[in-house]
Amino acid sequence: MKSEKLKILEEEVKNCKRCNLWKERKNPVFGGGNPDANILFIGEAPGYYEDLKGIPFCGKAGKILDILFDSVGIKRSDVYITNIIKCRPPGNRDPKIEEIEACRYFIEKQIEIIKPDVICCLGRHSLKFIFNKFSIKEEANMRKVHGKVFEKNTLFSPVKIVALYHPAFATYNPKALEILKKDFEILKKI
Repeated sequence: MKSEKLKILEEEVKNCKRCNLWKERKNPVFGGGNPDANILFIGEAPGYYEDLKGIPFCGKAGKILDILFDSVGIKRSDVYITNIIKCRPPGNRDPKIEEIEACRYFIEKQIEIIKPDVICCLGRHSLKFIFNKFSIKEEANMRKVHGKVFEKNTLFSPVKIVALYHPAFATYNPKALEILKKDFEILKKI
């Protein structure tokens, strides 16, 4: 049932022209993983390799994400991974507010369909989006909140929101991998 709903939504993404990013994309990157997952990982936007393959986190940041999963005993096949926006911004720039708003419908529907117990925000853009969506009053400043868990009750059930640095942080700063591993430890506890 969930997988059928996600497939229908993915077809909508493939035909989406809500913003100008569709003009340059090779492949929209809808998301992937287990539709019945308890944990949903939300990144910011597809990168170069993601755009080529249509798969989330399959480039350098994806390799780091796999290291982080291994560090806490999580299998990629047990979680669901997506991004706030589904098309790659030119030059891997940050997503613009209007692009996030244009894609809002898709990420909100993914959350609604999957109904995760835990949402892991990978990076500041996804953190800000999720904080706004769930009316979390904390400042979405990753330096201050990384590794922390925020609980929010929804109409369906409580959800835990985890603030995590984007794995790309460790591609630019190798020392950051230890910070990321430490932050991912919280997933063992929850």
